Amino acid sequence: MDNTMLDAWTEIRQLVPALHGPFFDPAFVRAVHETVGPVTLLIGQEKNGEISTIWPVHRRGARVIPVGWPGADFQGPLCRSTVDPTEMLTAIGARTLFFDHLLRGLGVPEQVVHTWRPSPYLDVTGGLDGYLGRASRSGRDNLSQARRRARKASAELGELRFTPESTSFALLGELIRLKRRQYAATGSGDFFAESGHRELLEHLFLSSSENFAGVLSAVHCGDTLLAAHFGLRANGVLHWWFPVYEPEVARFSPGWILLRELISAAPSLGVDRIDLGRGDDEYKRRAKTGEVFVGKATISTSRTVRLARAANDVARGAVRRSGLAPRVRRALRTRR
Repeated sequence: MDNTMLDAWTEIRQLVPALHGPFFDPAFVRAVHETVGPVTLLIGQEKNGEISTIWPVHRRGARVIPVGWPGADFQGPLCRSTVDPTEMLTAIGARTLFFDHLLRGLGVPEQVVHTWRPSPYLDVTGGLDGYLGRASRSGRDNLSQARRRARKASAELGELRFTPESTSFALLGELIRLKRRQYAATGSGDFFAESGHRELLEHLFLSSSENFAGVLSAVHCGDTLLAAHFGLRANGVLHWWFPVYEPEVARFSPGWILLRELISAAPSLGVDRIDLGRGDDEYKRRAKTGEVFVGKATISTSRTVRLARAANDVARGAVRRSGLAPRVRRALRTRR
């Protein structure tokens, strides 16, 4: 990635606020390339030679998937206006482009997207007081309960200690262990079963610059870990990525305690927004102050493939909205 490419990357991100998040940062793409597998940059240029589109992807034969998949919660091209995905596929001799978290508003024609789902966020400008002024009644109530449960946990287990930016490799290892145990208990795909994904987290954990960093946070009471989280920070946005809690202390709702501490610490972390990522989790619905939308589709040069995948996505969406959803939730569960 030469200086001309980096300059265009930076310029496009500055023009499009939706691209400010960490999954669109070149540091994330570089980390994926070095740990998970080779990244291909699809490039579009204007007639004057100016770079108009940069789309980081993985090439799997004739199939193209988003960079960092299945770990990237936001996907899409960096482009100045609009992009024709089919044209880009044809240009590189590929047949199919799949995505499942395409961020709305990034220049991809919306008619190619089969389904849209909400991805909640928290506006934490001004820290806890600012958030509480914007939160729903449910969000305020849950943070109030988190404060009471934190006092109770402290009384039973020892003084509460919040670490906003840990440098402990041991803690990172414990987070991965707890997350894998959660995957096994819920029947979800184990993201960390692949060594490259574990290496990616370690690489990002060591990444730290003014505009991009991996952030490991934790809440302890005495020597007991209540909850931990590893996320990515870029340009004032913290992406809520891998949260875990110790099941033995579930009675204290440790996830809410951790979230409350992170909201309180947001100003000191240089964060004014926490993206929670797509998901049907109740805590996301309760805590959110707003939401963006992410889409799913398979774009193909083959009309048969496009129609088959569209029908499948529509059917899955119908099940999710129906009374059958609880019975098939495990089959539809995301990897995180």
